[in-house]
Amino acid sequence: MAKMLTKIKLMPDSPNTDLNKLEKEALEKIKKNPIDDIKVEKEPIAFGLTALIITIVLDESLSPDLITEELTKIRDVNNAEIIDIRRAIG
Repeated sequence: MAKMLTKIKLMPDSPNTDLNKLEKEALEKIKKNPIDDIKVEKEPIAFGLTALIITIVLDESLSPDLITEELTKIRDVNNAEIIDIRRAIG
């Protein structure tokens, strides 16, 4: 099966949200799926608000939408959206 590289932007509710805790909870939910690789970056947005950019490599047979839906259920998450999907070659 082919792989796809998916980037998800996870927006916290407020600038006061503990991003380390949010990252830990998000990774726990993501790792329930067969994921090959995960990378997390922090992206400053505005007014002290910082988003988590989560990059995952997963099998094309899996739906990244289901992962995004699970991430929106985390407390202190305002929004989770797929910002990029690419087919991985190799």
